[in-house]
Amino acid sequence: MANYYIGADVDSKMVELAIEKNEKITNRYRVPTTIPALREVLGSIPGTKFLTFEEGPMAGWLYRNLKDNVDDLIVCDPRRNKLIACDGDKDDSIDAGKLAGLLRGGYLRAVHQGEDIGRIVLKQWVSLYHDKVRETVRQINKIRARCRMYGIRISRRALRNQIFRGQWMSKLKEKNLAEQLAVLWIGFDTAAKQVEMARRQLIRHSKDYEIVKYWSDVPGIALIRATTMLAYLDTPWRFSNEKKLWKYCGVGLQRTASGTDKFGKPNRGKLQLAWAVNRRLKGVVTGAAMSAVNQKNNIFACEYKRMIRNGLTVSNARHAVARKMLSVLWAMWKTSSRFDESLVCYSPATVKAN
Repeated sequence: MANYYIGADVDSKMVELAIEKNEKITNRYRVPTTIPALREVLGSIPGTKFLTFEEGPMAGWLYRNLKDNVDDLIVCDPRRNKLIACDGDKDDSIDAGKLAGLLRGGYLRAVHQGEDIGRIVLKQWVSLYHDKVRETVRQINKIRARCRMYGIRISRRALRNQIFRGQWMSKLKEKNLAEQLAVLWIGFDTAAKQVEMARRQLIRHSKDYEIVKYWSDVPGIALIRATTMLAYLDTPWRFSNEKKLWKYCGVGLQRTASGTDKFGKPNRGKLQLAWAVNRRLKGVVTGAAMSAVNQKNNIFACEYKRMIRNGLTVSNARHAVARKMLSVLWAMWKTSSRFDESLVCYSPATVKAN
């Protein structure tokens, strides 16, 4: 039975399909971006079918609806394909053919796709919540910047509390500024209301997952951070080891080395943080580590102090704490257990004694 490698270039309206057999493109299709149209094309192809398309806004939807129509489906990482995609002429048809060739050669890196519809919905609410938080911060910065144009500083209380805001506005002597702020308040109040609505939905959906409660007991991890990690990691079994988890969350190290020294020996590799990471998870993990360190009365803060005393820089110690915290959370998730300080390897008494 022949093997068919199918590359798909996905657009919001149309999908370009390139069918490769025996290292040659045998057929091309251009169909609407609908599940029935795509299933019809895939059903017309005999033999063993391997399908791939790049990660994007519609990737999860296509994956869930098409994975049963092919023998294997890979949602691939577009960053890995970038150099090949930009080599030579470029259009949707050419891109689909290149994807089919990369799929046949085994050069694609798969991007994890969730299959639990409950977690998919939870992730959508988590994403919406964080987007609206960013929008709220953006609106606040606009208001503060507008006030600075007139040499005025606005207090945090006046920003958040409408009663104090009214009192502050009544004392404002700059009429032009008051009129501009009246417009900006609308955007800020709307964004703040959206944040609260998304937060309520996030909390409601997170109640179905016991691990969120367990993670919330860990120093530096509260409900929002625990829910965000669950939504974006999806399952503990997607990572074969903790180093891959560290890199995905932006606190893992990768080694780079090139060339030789004047004696002809290979140059020593340099360790640095990985750059191709999930930025939202990196913010959650590093923020949790900083919160735990600042709380002081917990095992992670003690471990941080020990590393500083041993000569580690503040930045390296903070990232080391983040890695240790991730390992603890990962172990809790795999065993469905509550937080145990012994998982951190050092007890507070031992750390203080050192």
